[in-house]
Amino acid sequence: MASSDKPEIVDRDAKDKERDNKEEEKGGFMDKVKDFIQDIGEKIEGAIGFGKPTADVSGIHLPKINLERADIVVDVLIKNPNPIPIPLVDINYLIESDGRKLVSGLIPDAGTIQAHGEETVKIPVTLIYDDIKSTYDDIKPGSIIPYKIKVELLVDVPVIGRITIPLEKTGEIPIPYKPDIDLEKIKFEKFSFEETVAVLHLKLENKNDFDLGLNALEYEVWLSDVSIGAAELTKSAKIDKNGINYIDIPVTFKPKEFGSALWDMIRGRGIGYTMKGNIDVDTPFGAMKLPISKEGGTTRLKKNKEDGGDEDDDDEE
Repeated sequence: MASSDKPEIVDRDAKDKERDNKEEEKGGFMDKVKDFIQDIGEKIEGAIGFGKPTADVSGIHLPKINLERADIVVDVLIKNPNPIPIPLVDINYLIESDGRKLVSGLIPDAGTIQAHGEETVKIPVTLIYDDIKSTYDDIKPGSIIPYKIKVELLVDVPVIGRITIPLEKTGEIPIPYKPDIDLEKIKFEKFSFEETVAVLHLKLENKNDFDLGLNALEYEVWLSDVSIGAAELTKSAKIDKNGINYIDIPVTFKPKEFGSALWDMIRGRGIGYTMKGNIDVDTPFGAMKLPISKEGGTTRLKKNKEDGGDEDDDDEE
């Protein structure tokens, strides 16, 4: 056998060492490439000025609130420090109370934030009270509940990539309850069959856990199914939370239109009445327009002494 035909005997440890050296050289080269790319990226970012945008909840507004729903607008101020516009990809929002979801949603393709600029993005949200009350039995009309608004902004920043900016804001929101109204009595200021001037003595009960500043009251009154027309509030009033206030409103009507009920009125007997309308109120949460109604009520009409009546209020209803 020729010497060239002899099998080559190689030390296994030497071969392993050779392979390890090659892998180390390869790994070292890749690490150098990664370091180079990272260094270049940092230099580009520093030279061009790319950075992460910032955001904050700058305000929360309730443009409309009534017995059925509350419209909420969340103002989010976003600042873009970059030299080019950045797209606002998505906005996720969630409103919860004591860890329970009230409403959530997604706003896709929410716009673009200009280069080196800032913009207030408005997020409209609607709370439907029937949905809340049917889901959570312990949330009662007239109460005030805490809320937390969670917002996630997904933005696409060049060089950096897509990032998510989480935001939170807490506060309180009411679940309004309409006030109760009663026409306790009608007192005559001037009485005749052709025309009578009277004062309606109204009782308003606020069943909410917040004060009501009464600015306007519009309603129509029926006595014995006969309308005596509309009445309006002549001055503002305040009704404390879970409190009662009394309001006097002058009206003019014609008793002769009441037919047989006229004699009950003259004799001072109770007479049936119905009231329907609305009140405009200020609250700590903004202005509200709340309905008022009373059907099947009974009141008594009183005349002044000069008209043959009795001004003693002790026996009046």
